[in-house]
Amino acid sequence: MFENVLYQNAADLLIEDIAKDRLPRSILFYGPSSSAKTTAALELARVLSCRGTPKGEWNCTCESCLRHKALVSQNMLLLGAGNRTLEIAAAKKSLLTQYLQNSSHLESSRYFYVRAVRKLTARFSPVLWEGEDKLSKFSPLVQSIDEDLELLNPGRTLPEEEELRGILDDIEKNCEKLETSFLYESLPVSQIRNFSSWAHLSAAHGKKVLIIENADRMQESARNALLKILEEPPEDVLFILTTARRSSILPTILSRVRTYSFSNRTKEQQEEVLTRVFHVTPSYSQSMPEGIDAYLSSFLPVNLNTVRKCSADFFADISRGHVPDIAGIVNACVSFKPRMIFRIFLEGIIEAQKKLLHFPAGAVCSEGILKELKEAYNNVTVYNENPAGALEMLSRNLMQINHVNGGAFREALQ
Repeated sequence: MFENVLYQNAADLLIEDIAKDRLPRSILFYGPSSSAKTTAALELARVLSCRGTPKGEWNCTCESCLRHKALVSQNMLLLGAGNRTLEIAAAKKSLLTQYLQNSSHLESSRYFYVRAVRKLTARFSPVLWEGEDKLSKFSPLVQSIDEDLELLNPGRTLPEEEELRGILDDIEKNCEKLETSFLYESLPVSQIRNFSSWAHLSAAHGKKVLIIENADRMQESARNALLKILEEPPEDVLFILTTARRSSILPTILSRVRTYSFSNRTKEQQEEVLTRVFHVTPSYSQSMPEGIDAYLSSFLPVNLNTVRKCSADFFADISRGHVPDIAGIVNACVSFKPRMIFRIFLEGIIEAQKKLLHFPAGAVCSEGILKELKEAYNNVTVYNENPAGALEMLSRNLMQINHVNGGAFREALQ
């Protein structure tokens, strides 16, 4: 039970609460990125539906556990914003490596890959998208991914290398399109309403579990709708919210959930996770990655330092009264695909302007900058505006803030 949640005390607390039958009906997993919050949520859903004896063992072969491990259980819904294509790329590399080496870790890499893909496709359940026009548009993509995954399911003989590479490439391409073109960055109220109907239906066996990843990224109407459900949660339904930013969760929601904290693992612990889960091993030409996030970021189509330099240059140009080279930035950041590159770019601007907080006029500027950055982020991720257009508007608005405050931005460059 929770054997795959490494170096997190929250796992021990969950085991104790399950054993003493004191698990609440609404919980929050809070902690930094890559701290196994989603893994723990999925494992908890499996344990609560397990029909085996003893209950909850990872190697249990009961029908419920097998469906949960493959992430195809009808008793679980996974929704919320998330960037899954990097994990899929990392899992693809692991699977190919273990396959070519005929390694004893091949089966675990296969499970890891299938689950990585379904962590994305599960968010496109018809239950969540009922009544939306997008459903008919992305359904062929999901169907194609599912058909390819059938060829890779545990227990089947894997195809020959060339065919396997082709299948993995097709899945990766379709997953990138699915995430970039259709996945919401801010959970809409329609999905809250749709899962509410699902939650009130009786489960065939065990508990229903609804997991909302990155619960801090919700539209205001969605937060209010969720609050109403948590005030009177349906019977036999467990709500699991995850976040890296607990302060961004409504206090009224926090008052209705029990928080389980996940911590930053040490460097050595992260290296062990990389070795055991991703099967990463250092070589003569390449050292061990500096943590899980750094390893996943290595699968981005652009180097993080390039994105951060673009952020710094963008802010520096505005601070000096120059119009930034938007076209050059978009090109250097590969058109901000996947969309998480746009978030990284905006975070770089936040970092660049921090020195403004050291004096009164600068603090006023900083407040305005953060407001404009949030607006730009929403324009791209929620309203699907072209990143180039969003950056042009952002540059104009930031130049106006700088002008009104007497060119205070220059102080941040000192």
